[in-house]
Formats: sequence, C-alpha cells, structure tokens
Amino acid sequence: MSGVGSSLLFIGGTGVISAAAAERAVELGHRLTVLNRGVSSERQIPAGVEVLQADVRNPTEVREVLRGREFDAVADFISFTPDHVAAAVEQFSGRTGQYVFISSASAYQKPPARLPILESTPLRNPYWKYSQDKIACEELLFRAYREDAFPVTVVRPSHTYDRTRIALLGGWTDIHRMREGLPVLVHGDGTSLWTLTHTEDFAKAFVGILGRPQAVGESYTITSDEYLPWDQVYRLFARAAGVSEPELVHVASETIAAHDPELGAGLLGDRSHSVVFDNSKIKSLVPDYRAGIPFSDGAREIVRWHDEHPEAKRVNADFMKLSDTLIEWARGPI
Repeated sequence: MSGVGSSLLFIGGTGVISAAAAERAVELGHRLTVLNRGVSSERQIPAGVEVLQADVRNPTEVREVLRGREFDAVADFISFTPDHVAAAVEQFSGRTGQYVFISSASAYQKPPARLPILESTPLRNPYWKYSQDKIACEELLFRAYREDAFPVTVVRPSHTYDRTRIALLGGWTDIHRMREGLPVLVHGDGTSLWTLTHTEDFAKAFVGILGRPQAVGESYTITSDEYLPWDQVYRLFARAAGVSEPELVHVASETIAAHDPELGAGLLGDRSHSVVFDNSKIKSLVPDYRAGIPFSDGAREIVRWHDEHPEAKRVNADFMKLSDTLIEWARGPI
C-alpha cells in the first residue's frame, strides 16, 4: 500500500479510470486534489476532494492555480500526445516526487510475438495513431527521466471499463440488435483472447503505486488476469440482456477496417490480437492486488445501468447499416 496521507494531484478525475482511482485514494485517506476544466460528468468527484479549475492545455492557467503547490504524486489521465507530456514535464518538474503517465497496453508490439505480454515486450503499433502517440509520449518522458531525473512512472492499462462502457464493437447498438433478434457483427473468427478489467479493480493497483519512490523510472501493466475469447464476451452481454443465444456473424477485421477506417484503426491496432498479460510486476509492488470482478458480473452491471438510464441507450444508425452490409456480404448469396 502507498503511504497513507500522501498529497496527490489528479489531472482529470472524472473519467472511467480516474474517477475510480479518486474514490480509492479518498478511501485510503490520501489528500487528493483534482485539476480539471469543471465540465459536468456522469461520474462525481468524491466528497472532501479539493477541486481546482483550469484548462490543463493553458500553461498560464495551470501555473496560476498551482502556484506554490507541491505534491507527493501527480497522476495525469488526459495527456495523449508528446506536446501534452512536454508541457507536463515543464509544469511539474520540481513540483512532485512522482509523475504518473497513463499510457496504454495497445502500445505493446502488434501483433505480439509471444504471450503473455510483459513490461519488457517491445512497444510497436504500426496500425493505430493513438498507440503511436502514447509510445512517443513514453519515449519523451523516459528521456526526461534519464537526462534530468524527471520522476516518471508509466502505467499501461488495457481495456478498462465501468458500468457506462460497453465493450462490444457497436456499443449499445449490438445489444439492441441482440434484443431485436438481429445478427451481430463480430470481428475475426471470435476466438482471439481479450482482457477486460473493471475500473474498481484497476484502481486498487493504481493507487497502490502512488507516492512510491521505487516505482519511479518504471513501467507497469495493470489488468485483470481473466481473458476471454471475443465470442464469449458477446455471449456474456447477450445473457445479461436476457438473450439466450445471439446470432454472431464473423467478418475479418481487415474487411471491417476497409469499410470503416476509423473503427478499423482500433481493431487492427488492438482488439483483433489476442492479449494475455503478466501482472507479476505490479503485484510485486502491490502484493494484495487481485482483480476480483469477473466480466460475467461486469456485463450484468453494464446492461443494468443502461436499462436504468434510457438516455444512454443510443442506437447508431451508421453502425446498424455497416452491420447489415457486412453480415449480408459474409453470408453470401442464398
């Protein structure tokens, strides 16, 4: 466990990962400050957390609200490009004992040459700019660590979800199709393995490294140890939605990408590859970490929340059309 009572700054604080981490930090007695733009969110900041409002992309605003402040650890949840982290290095050099950058497990070698994936697995993703930018961010930060002792720690989550996030390719649209008895588009042959981590589980490990000097200069994968074939992920959602047996139609990821390049970038750069992660390194620093929420429970939580929030049950007309087109193509002439 990290030092109870540490002074923490979260840049963000209301996202899928950061909101759960904020709750965990408060639960453990840390003194938490959140810096964001004050934009409303479906996730609330816990009571007792200090909130500072500023646009993190505006250096003048950030300097003003943080004037004279220092923190044991700063966790940056909203930096995605080298420009973002270059600004963070300038803003937080000499102001914190640890700067934690949230990278992505999609940065690991695609396709992976071996499983399980370790922190030593090469970083290379020729398919997805999001991942390429995260790799470039890491390179800049570790260079700042080597040359200027900037106290970086890198965390690489994979697919992390809460009750608001549907893991399926079409989101709620796929559950809608299941309930309407329509066939559902699944990338590949449905057998590639995927790891889904509940954000409450992720937060246990993440908060456990904050304020830990031995984590500086290191990178950590944080995921569940459960991995499932994609067909099983779809069936767990179907069961949670009250559908006994969905009709799953498989289409090659490359074909989906050819019809929808934006969707295809994340498919070819992440979802279409089997991923199994070795969490030994994070467990060596946070020995009580265990991801205890199986995705069968997570799927039920997600569907229940959406049924209770009809405004979130959005059916995407473009994805409906894409599904119909590719499913008809896959089935061929009758």
